[in-house]
Amino acid sequence: MTHYLYFLLLAFTLSYPLLKSFEDKIRFYTKFRYLFPAIIISAGCFICWDIWFTSISIWEFNPDTVVGLFIFGLPVEEWLFFFITPFSCVFIHEVMLYFVKKDLPSKVTSFLNVSLGLICLLTAVFNYQKIYPFVVFILLGLFLLIHQFIIKGNYMGRFYITWAVCMIPFLIFDGVITGWPIVIYNNLENTNVRIYCIPVEDLFYGMLQILQVITIYEYLKQKRT
Repeated sequence: MTHYLYFLLLAFTLSYPLLKSFEDKIRFYTKFRYLFPAIIISAGCFICWDIWFTSISIWEFNPDTVVGLFIFGLPVEEWLFFFITPFSCVFIHEVMLYFVKKDLPSKVTSFLNVSLGLICLLTAVFNYQKIYPFVVFILLGLFLLIHQFIIKGNYMGRFYITWAVCMIPFLIFDGVITGWPIVIYNNLENTNVRIYCIPVEDLFYGMLQILQVITIYEYLKQKRT
């Protein structure tokens, strides 16, 4: 049964958002034309990143928790992860658009973009010898500052609300992945700061992934309208 653990976790993650996508209130299925290209582009970037990190032993996968089909060193479940989790998170994003009518004030959003961006860059500098935090924090820091000063997307206030809500299922999901464990980390290449059993880098890795998907998704929506 444990060989299906990762697969079952992904199936559970997908099941509710997929079923609710066709409800009349949210009508999430009408956004699939923008969502799927965004997910595919993001998945391409993060799968390459994952293949690289796996090949240099930043992390590895517990063979007792996957079905055993590997593609370029990654279990098939890991490939599915980069399609299923963004789908579920953007579903939450659209649900929040429907039920929560107000975004964060622009001043708060700007403060978060700049302060969090600079904190990420400083964290990357202080951990330049450890590849996982260095890559995660420098990419996220730059992306947040690019959003603030170049992209200037009007959805960033909404993104922070979405991310706060996504943290609840994320902590459960990643808690299982890291606690069982499904993914085994090389602690020499991370800060070894954990929330329960979750490396703190995972939180910002997930934030970067979802921000990338939502950025592309919102761009395609706005371009269409």
